Amino acid sequence: MHSGAGERQLATVDGGDWRAVDAAVRERFDGDGPALYLGTGEHPELVAASTAAVIETSGSTGIPKRVVLSEAALRASADATAHALGGPGQWLLCLPAHYVAGLQVLVRSHLAGLPVEWVEPGFDAEAFAAASARLTEERRYVSLVPAQLARLVEAGEQSEAVRAAVARFDALLTGGQAMPAALADRARALGYAVVRSYGSSETATGCIYDGYPVGATRTRLVDGVLEIASPTLADGYLDAPELTDAAFRVEGGTRWYRTGDRARIHADGRVEVLGRADNVIVSGGINVALDRVETAVREVPGFEGAVVVGVPSEKWGHVPVVVVGGALAGALADDQGAGDVLASIRRLVRESIGVAAQPERITAIERMPLLASGKPDRRAVTRLVASGD
Repeated sequence: MHSGAGERQLATVDGGDWRAVDAAVRERFDGDGPALYLGTGEHPELVAASTAAVIETSGSTGIPKRVVLSEAALRASADATAHALGGPGQWLLCLPAHYVAGLQVLVRSHLAGLPVEWVEPGFDAEAFAAASARLTEERRYVSLVPAQLARLVEAGEQSEAVRAAVARFDALLTGGQAMPAALADRARALGYAVVRSYGSSETATGCIYDGYPVGATRTRLVDGVLEIASPTLADGYLDAPELTDAAFRVEGGTRWYRTGDRARIHADGRVEVLGRADNVIVSGGINVALDRVETAVREVPGFEGAVVVGVPSEKWGHVPVVVVGGALAGALADDQGAGDVLASIRRLVRESIGVAAQPERITAIERMPLLASGKPDRRAVTRLVASGD
C-alpha cells in the first residue's frame, strides 16, 4: 500500500516463488502496491514512492548490495528490450525471480499483457522443450545464463525435437557472465537466435546486446573502465550512501554508473567487455587479467564451465589456477591425461596472452560452488583452492 507523499511501503516477497513475485509485480505496476524486497534480512519499512523493487546482488565481486530500482527504470528496460528484439513477445521464465533478469521476464510479460510460462527447477533441455510447447504467442523469448545455453546446445546436437523447440524462439538472451565464443557458434549453427546480453542489477538487467547499447543507453570509458548512462539505471543502494556515491555520479546533468569492468569501445560504438577491473593478479611483476585467462581456457572443448582464480605463490606472488567440477573433474582423474591437458592449455594461454598468464595447474573439485544467481562463487572457489580442500 502506498504510504503517503514521497514514501511507499517495502514488503518482502519470497523470491523463490515466481508466482508470488509475479503477483507483486502486477500489484505494484497496476494497483500502486508496495515495492518488492527481493533479499534477505531486515529492511526499512518505507522507501521512496518511485521504488518498484529492491534486489540483493549475488556478491560475486564483493559483499552483497541491495539495489534500488524504480518503476521508471524497469519500464525503460522492458521497452528497450522489446524494441531491440523486434517487438513484445511471450517469455519463458528459466531464472530465479529474485535475480534481476528473472524479475524482468515478469515485468516484460506484464507490460506486454501476455502470460509467462515457467520451467520447473532443475533446468534441463527436455523440461525446456516441454515448457516451450505451452507458449501460444507468435514471438517467443527467453533469458538464460551460459550454463543453461550449453545444456540446450548439447541436447540440440543429439535431439531434433529439442533443437526444433529451441530454434523456435526469436531470441535467447544470454548473460550473467562471459559466454565462450565457441558456445555461441555451436548454438547459432543449430539455428538458435542467441543474443549476448550485458548488464547488471544496477542497469535493470541487460542494456547492451551483442555489443551495442539498446534504447537510450550510452557508454564511455574512464581510465579504461566502462561507464553507462541510461534511463534504466538504479537509484542506488539501499541505506548505503557511500556505496551509491562511489558507483553513480552526475556530470553535466548526466548520471553515469561505473561498472567496474574494463572494456574497449570500437569506432562503430560496439562495446567489448574485457573483464573485471578488480579481477587482476600480479604474477612475476606482470598484471594478469584473470577474466581474460578464463575466456581463453573456456574455448577448450570440455572447459566451457571452468573458472580461473588467482592463488598465492612464493615464487611469483600469485598465479592463475584453472578450477573444474562435475564430470570434467572425474575425467581428469588420470594424472597423465591431466598433465597433457594442462600443457595444452598453458600453450594456448601463453600464445594468446603471455607467459605470466599461464595457469600453474588444474584443480578438480567435486562440485562448483554457485551463487543464488547460478554464477560460480569465485570467492568460495578461491578459498577451496587456497586451502587445498
